[in-house]
Amino acid sequence: MQCESSQDLKNLVDEARIYTKEGQVAQYIPALREADPDKLAVAVYYPNGNCYAAGDVKHKMTLQSISKVISLALALMDRGEGFVFDYVGKEPTGDPFNSVIKLETISPSKPLNPMINAGALAVTHMLMGSSVEERFTRLLDFVKELTDKPTITYNKEIAQSEFETAELNRALCYFLKQHGVINEDVEELMELYTKQCAIEVDSVDLARIGCVFAMNGVDPRTGKQIIPANIARICKTFMVTCGMYNASGEFAIDVGIPAKSGVSGGVMGAVPNRCGIGIYGAALDDKGNSVAGLKLLEMMSRKYALSMF
Repeated sequence: MQCESSQDLKNLVDEARIYTKEGQVAQYIPALREADPDKLAVAVYYPNGNCYAAGDVKHKMTLQSISKVISLALALMDRGEGFVFDYVGKEPTGDPFNSVIKLETISPSKPLNPMINAGALAVTHMLMGSSVEERFTRLLDFVKELTDKPTITYNKEIAQSEFETAELNRALCYFLKQHGVINEDVEELMELYTKQCAIEVDSVDLARIGCVFAMNGVDPRTGKQIIPANIARICKTFMVTCGMYNASGEFAIDVGIPAKSGVSGGVMGAVPNRCGIGIYGAALDDKGNSVAGLKLLEMMSRKYALSMF
């Protein structure tokens, strides 16, 4: 859908754009190194279908870790709460998103939450289907439904680049397999996970997904319950406690909305019962969050009183 341009949002984007100089694009995935660090965009999607945007809104990004929220919702719909949380915990961690430390030091050795890489890999493992292709198609179709955009696809170059360089994630998979958290072929799970992370969207798509979560799983256009309300609630809670990696506590104080970031520079926000927010800004801080994107969200939260606290 088309978003209306907003002078208010444009002013905020212009003010936040200077912060892009304080970060750098993701370096550990070769295909992401090519991103333009100066781009910045925001879209806000409301339950009545109105959408407002500013900045480089047409620019596409891959979901990366934002996909963790979506795969969690689908896994909970597939398997149920009891099954999912038998294998993945509900606690935040102060460690980096790709850390193996807690897996080694807690008992039983299951990931602390679904927003860190180990937990996300365990959740993706739970998606139902008889093959990588079938499972990925189901996930992609779910994203298409959430965005109301049947043309959504994934970036093959970025998926391949991640697959070829994902040795730490492979190590996490082997650790999880040793401890019975996953039981499938590691290379097949890595193929599925890297394709999941490479699903391509723009800021408006992110804002619309955020709006579905904000409205307790209801499609803002059709009124259809896409995600059961309780599952949407669980996902939003994880976004608050774990969604911004090991900066989640600081973000809760400064911004105060459920949000999830990804290392492509995307941030998805879900302001409960109010709106969804999609942001793109590829320059990252040392935690893996969009520098200008976080600053933009902080400005928006203060200007529009978005904090839920």
